[in-house]
Amino acid sequence: MADQLFPLPYQYLSRVRKAQTVHLIRCLKNKKTHYIYPNPTSDILHPTSEICPPFRIFTPMHILIVNNTPIPALKYGGTERVIWWLGKALVKAGHKVSYLVPAGSSCSFADVYPFNPSLPFNTQVPANKGIDLIHLNHTVNETPLLPSVMTLHGNLNEQFPLPLNTIFVSRNHAERFCSDSFVHNGIDPDDYGDPALSRSRSYIHFLGDAAWRIKNVQGAINVSRNAGLSLHVIGGHRFNFNQGIRLTFDRHVHFHGMKGGEEKNEILRGSKAFLFPVRWHEPFGLALIESLYFGCPVFGTPYGSLPEIVQADIGFLSAKSTELVDALAHIDAYQPRYCHDYAMAYFSSAIMMRSYLSKYEKVLNGYTLNTHPPVLKEIQYEKFLPFE
Repeated sequence: MADQLFPLPYQYLSRVRKAQTVHLIRCLKNKKTHYIYPNPTSDILHPTSEICPPFRIFTPMHILIVNNTPIPALKYGGTERVIWWLGKALVKAGHKVSYLVPAGSSCSFADVYPFNPSLPFNTQVPANKGIDLIHLNHTVNETPLLPSVMTLHGNLNEQFPLPLNTIFVSRNHAERFCSDSFVHNGIDPDDYGDPALSRSRSYIHFLGDAAWRIKNVQGAINVSRNAGLSLHVIGGHRFNFNQGIRLTFDRHVHFHGMKGGEEKNEILRGSKAFLFPVRWHEPFGLALIESLYFGCPVFGTPYGSLPEIVQADIGFLSAKSTELVDALAHIDAYQPRYCHDYAMAYFSSAIMMRSYLSKYEKVLNGYTLNTHPPVLKEIQYEKFLPFE
């Protein structure tokens, strides 16, 4: 019992593990609070004592975020933007953040340390800096000596055990690895500005790496043509040499190449909808949330994270192009304001930060995020998921 019983005054709270829910034990006779228990039970109480309502101890954490690509992201870079937004939100909440990332990185709100994947990982963790937890965003070459979690941002198609404290980026993503540990990504509205929800809009858009065939830009081109809608492609070119020589002749398609920042935002402000007929299990899809932020309903395939993100009042999902064409005929039935509000209600960086904090707290309190190392449930042998 001694390891559960801590006398006041409050400086003793530092002996309670970070972010733990605790109870004060108050003496009814003199109304003074004498002891603090993380998990008190009635059998340990003196007859003249009572358990006060629980409260949470807030102790600022120092989180080291690790990634193998530089920050900040200048144009395209999903993981880089997510860890940037997460760190910024943690700092706003009163925590300290440091980044361990490749040389050339910079950050105005956090310390940055150089990361070299060819060197032993633990020798690169800053010493004597009071780091409480390491947040990895990829596997490293040795087990961290400090408490750690790892976010898996992408898909794997191999069956090998992942770290016990792995976090996935959607429920579907986690379930495919026999896990229930996930945190949805969230965006920072400061990076997107005015969504211009009342602006007149005249086209739809595709947002993603068009050279990656699983993103299915060709399917988007065909659907938009059959729907009689102009398509703006952000992330691709009319001439494509990455998947063999490919030339898109459709004049209803406008290619913008890789765009980021305000250039991308301005294109999205003029779009009526996001067309996203992917042919793989999308782990999360930041493009979904970015588009919703600008008031664009989503029309896509029912794979990966899309069914848990895209509800009936913010979009339509089908693996049949004819059904997507029919749904786009009712594009004006969707409310841009509702799409925007939905994105901010469930997928902001502040919400993502709070979800990660709960994971950090659990690990710092001695628990694991998974009961066993996550492993891919089933290898996918088909190159592309069906799309008719």
